Amino acid sequence: MKNTNKKILLVEDDPNFGSILKEYLGLNDYDITLAKNGIEGFEKFKKDNFDLCILDVMMPYKDGFTLAKEIREKNDVVPIFFLTAKQLKEDVLKGFKIGADDYMTKPFDSDVLLAKIKAILNRKSIPVSPVDDTFEFNFSDFKFNSKLRFLIHKEEAPIKLSPKENQLLRLLVLNLDDLLPREVALNKIWRDDNYFTSRSMDVYIAKLRKYLAKDEKVQILNIHGEGFRLVTSS
Repeated sequence: MKNTNKKILLVEDDPNFGSILKEYLGLNDYDITLAKNGIEGFEKFKKDNFDLCILDVMMPYKDGFTLAKEIREKNDVVPIFFLTAKQLKEDVLKGFKIGADDYMTKPFDSDVLLAKIKAILNRKSIPVSPVDDTFEFNFSDFKFNSKLRFLIHKEEAPIKLSPKENQLLRLLVLNLDDLLPREVALNKIWRDDNYFTSRSMDVYIAKLRKYLAKDEKVQILNIHGEGFRLVTSS
């Protein structure tokens, strides 16, 4: 199957590696736009629509994590793929907190990279049910607006949620006092269910628990082996 309609932004500061990777992906029928640093990468991202962003982590002027945050501010659904020379757990978790879909450590097998790209681009969203039209919620002492991504506790200043925090809290609230299966959340939000996306979701659950700790009547329960429950008590 040809991939000529699949546009990829590749941001890589090593000119030799960047050119080789661009040529390799081009030979596999992907339309590649190459940028040599994060500043140039963001400028090119703003001028076009891409199906996937492949970002090197270690770059001068603007690193891959900073670039990914800027991309996420403009587009919270485009897949982001990190290339990194380091395999530190902290870097992997940092990438997933920003909203990365996957990553690979250099040096890597080019066939594995192709398989990962294909898997990301072929993911299909689960159909949205009619109840998903709701975007304003009240639970316990919280007000939640999923359109504006605001979570407000009583009269305090709003907390601006990240796109994935917002999507995850919305699913939890839609299933208030009921089970939200892990696989449902992973497939609806990350469009995949694997070890890395599962770990990423756990990071977001921990962040939501921190926000909700303002109200002792609200808890996110971990139902072992099944999923999560957002519960409120009087």
